[in-house]
Amino acid sequence: MVFLPNIPTIKVFDLLETKNLTVGSIPGQLIRLSLPIMGTSFVQMAYNLTDMLWLGRVGSDSVAAVGIASFFTWLGVSIMLIARIGAEVGVSQSLGANDHAKAKKFAGNAVTLVILLSIAYGLLTYLLAPNLISFFNIENHQVSGAAASYLRIIAIGSILYYSNPTFSGIFNGAGISKLPFRLNATGLIFNLILDPVLIFGIGPFPKMGSDGAGIATIISQGIVFMLFVIKFKKKNSLLEQKWIIGKPNLQYIRKIFSLGTPVAMHSILFASFGMVLARIIGQYGALPIAVQSIGAQIEALSWMTAGGFATALGVFTGQNFGAGNWSRIFKGFWITMAISGTVGILVTFCFLFFGKTIFSVFLSEAEAITLGILYLKILGLSQLFMCIEIATGGAFNGIGRTYPPSIVGISLTAARIPLALFLSQPAMLGMSGVWWSISVTSVLKGIALFTWFNYLIRRHPENKLIQLSPGEYIQPITISIQKEILEIKKLQ
Repeated sequence: MVFLPNIPTIKVFDLLETKNLTVGSIPGQLIRLSLPIMGTSFVQMAYNLTDMLWLGRVGSDSVAAVGIASFFTWLGVSIMLIARIGAEVGVSQSLGANDHAKAKKFAGNAVTLVILLSIAYGLLTYLLAPNLISFFNIENHQVSGAAASYLRIIAIGSILYYSNPTFSGIFNGAGISKLPFRLNATGLIFNLILDPVLIFGIGPFPKMGSDGAGIATIISQGIVFMLFVIKFKKKNSLLEQKWIIGKPNLQYIRKIFSLGTPVAMHSILFASFGMVLARIIGQYGALPIAVQSIGAQIEALSWMTAGGFATALGVFTGQNFGAGNWSRIFKGFWITMAISGTVGILVTFCFLFFGKTIFSVFLSEAEAITLGILYLKILGLSQLFMCIEIATGGAFNGIGRTYPPSIVGISLTAARIPLALFLSQPAMLGMSGVWWSISVTSVLKGIALFTWFNYLIRRHPENKLIQLSPGEYIQPITISIQKEILEIKKLQ
């Protein structure tokens, strides 16, 4: 019998503790780790929901303007996933292998990389804002002008806006998921206060509409950024460099790119395909774009919940992969599938039967609510499969195989464009054909990725029974233990 010490935490730094996920209760660890991550995701979603909620009181044009500009902020966040995923996987695997110095190297280089990328992307979007917005061919010049102005405001604060997810990823990779939640929640509180003040012009402030929403977001994100910097600047923190940005180490930068690029490319292309779909649906006017923008934020209820479990599963899998504990990876995967699947089913029920109630919170126009109900019914049919796809992607990331989710995601997301062009024809489904193309491909992605990972993990030697003698089998814990048992049997 092999005894393992029950160590709930590994004290790596004087000020911070990283969670040891290689021993202990698997469901408890996944839930305790995922809840703060989900909380952080919901906080980030709440920024957009708050903007949409207040801008909906101004009118659907303001919602459409922010919705159009948000495609390019989404694209920026997707690019920064290179640093965030590289940090999460690199830090978690290094700590799982008990290499604390390497974990600090991954964290420091990820911060340096995301700041450099955010500066470059912010400069690009500021200079090209009107040209980028013109891609959607919006005939309403007031909407397109407001969208370009909002995008430039975000570009000015690009370091503040795009760096925080990577900061959160570093702490999540170390199993410290509560801290990012608390810091991001602090920013949300400021956003909740500033949004109505700047959008409607309360007190000494002028009425700024969608520009006010952008300024409120940047100020709030700036506060979160400063709180993260304070944490990083403390002695013996997760960063080894003296300043928040250090000299890049090409060895670690290359590894971060290797880990993060497949996930980032998936998200980049996902955002790009989303822009094409928005252009297709834009031929029906600004109102459908406004409905789709709000609908996507409502839908985030399920995919951010699944994303929380995906990140938790990725960190859990990363540490156990570093420690060689494939039996725990197998169990953790199935537990996460059960939880994420339940979430998907519950969201489907809400979308199908409470669509009007949900959408009426954001818009009061009768036509917009009717379209919103239709959107939620169509997308509701795919929520279970979308949750499974996202959670399974986290498992792949944890073992360092970030390409399968990208291959499945990119190929089937790309298929939405020809499918949308076909289904949106007047002789077919019209405008709703675009939304059906999203829902159908989400179902296919969930099935394909789940099947792939399940096949991979079942083929691993640790998930096969080993025969010691005729009629005698064991379920191995690690390959090294298997070998020791077989050697003992030979000696006997």
